[in-house]
Amino acid sequence: AVHVPLTKRELTYQQTVDAVNKGVEKWEARLGKDDPIVIDDYQNAQYYGEISVGTPGQKEMVIFDTGSANLWVPNTRPFLSQKNIYDHSKSSTYKKNGTTFAIQYGSGPVPGVFSADTVTIGDLQLKDYTFAEVDKTSGLGLGYRLGKFDGILGLGWDSISVGHVPTPMNALVKSGQLPEPVFAFYLGNKQPGELVFGGVDPKHYTGSFSFVPLSSESYWEINLDGVKLGSQSVSSTKSAIVDSGTSLLAGPKSEVSQIAAKLGAKSILGKEYVVDCSAKLPDLTFTLGGKDYTLKQADLILQASGSQCVLGLTGLDVPPPRGPLWILGDVFMRKYYVQFDWGQK
Repeated sequence: AVHVPLTKRELTYQQTVDAVNKGVEKWEARLGKDDPIVIDDYQNAQYYGEISVGTPGQKEMVIFDTGSANLWVPNTRPFLSQKNIYDHSKSSTYKKNGTTFAIQYGSGPVPGVFSADTVTIGDLQLKDYTFAEVDKTSGLGLGYRLGKFDGILGLGWDSISVGHVPTPMNALVKSGQLPEPVFAFYLGNKQPGELVFGGVDPKHYTGSFSFVPLSSESYWEINLDGVKLGSQSVSSTKSAIVDSGTSLLAGPKSEVSQIAAKLGAKSILGKEYVVDCSAKLPDLTFTLGGKDYTLKQADLILQASGSQCVLGLTGLDVPPPRGPLWILGDVFMRKYYVQFDWGQK
């Protein structure tokens, strides 16, 4: 299997608040080898790792995002930024495609063109792979300029791929390079993480896996049996998405505001919640496939500033037919090692 290291940086209180808002915006807008890739968490908010594009390889730091399905990298550098860019004129394996690409984020549109080239992830190589070169990243706002990542590598399913191009995971499975058609995330808490393509890493979990069938081949969407705060049911929502590209837990606004009220949490700007750091919080439990996954107080607190602690919880209304749903982001994935079984769905 191929192991990709993931990097993570610690955020300040304000950066954590900003990251919360970014995660909400993302969703509001778009409603052989066992290869570990090291994943860096952008301040416990974004985990990113290295790939290369072209021949010779041009380094790109990408967020590995199970909530989208395209690979895109920038070909122009925003003003005063340190981004790695892709220059197809320097690659001997570049093939022009030229079809336009556009993806919408909460802060704005991100346009570009499709191209094909060799993409290398760990020691896995995808030849003649179709991805997007983005020529305008201003739609991502200041968060992108200050962020440590260059592009995004989507690990979702083909039905949500912009332009209907094959997804990275689809291409990896078809290439025959993976010993098993799976990938797995370890998200380190305030330390580097790891993404494995083609297997799992027993160093990072104990016990055995419990599998939950997908309810939709779009995002990694599953049935949600219930949500409890302490012993009390606090949700009637029936679907959840496991999303490495969202830093928090996000649920329908009405349910999250009721949970926040029970926790004595206050809303800032209507998106993120803060709670008194000395408060004793009950457990928050998600039941998936008949099994309870419990998050304790330490799992739910993102960041402290004096006596105020930011909760890893936000309200987000995803409209039907996709919603309502809960998004189990990095707050969930830091506690529970997640294997994404592409082959068995």
